[in-house]
Amino acid sequence: MQYLIIHTNESKMNTPKDARQYAPATQRNREAILEILLQVLPASGTILEVASGTGEHSVFFAPHLAPRKWLPSDQNPQLRASITAWAEECTTDNLYPPRELDASMPVWPLEKDASLDSPIVAIVNINMIHISPWSACLGLMAGAERILPPGGILYLYGPYKQGGEHTAPSNATFDQSLQAQNPEWGVRNLEDVIAAANDQNLQLQATYQMPANNFSVVFQRS
Repeated sequence: MQYLIIHTNESKMNTPKDARQYAPATQRNREAILEILLQVLPASGTILEVASGTGEHSVFFAPHLAPRKWLPSDQNPQLRASITAWAEECTTDNLYPPRELDASMPVWPLEKDASLDSPIVAIVNINMIHISPWSACLGLMAGAERILPPGGILYLYGPYKQGGEHTAPSNATFDQSLQAQNPEWGVRNLEDVIAAANDQNLQLQATYQMPANNFSVVFQRS
């Protein structure tokens, strides 16, 4: 399955002459996301980022979250090249090279990866679920159930409907534009995401309202 991970509903990515790509909303949401991550992530271990996009979040979060290790991933080779290019400017030693990962696959290649210095204790997924088929969300939940230890954390960020209703007019417009691009895309009902997580032994711990009508949603592996 191939699908494009667009990292934001606020602006399209711009591509400079080198391999780095830019998602302008990263600059606006990274501080708010980091504040939540510092509260909910385990104090040590490897943090797997599924659908890392441009890599801008990776190079920002990694040094701020040391001594944890940060493991970026994406299925798109151009985005993995962007992650690598951004990492070349990041001097932190706790950032792994990006891995190829399609969240919808029944087995993730990194499940057999013996090169990690510490076990994966948390998964971070930013702005993916609404811009990929529902199978990617289900695959993310199943992968989290397989990989995370009891007490491990799954962190999601993005727009959600609640009770079947959009939380802001801008999200309704965004949802329409997503479905016009691909009918399998769209802003998801938070209740559906929670139910999919529960099916994989992931229990909702907290939701946080975030800038630009987004939410942080935190699950824990039981």
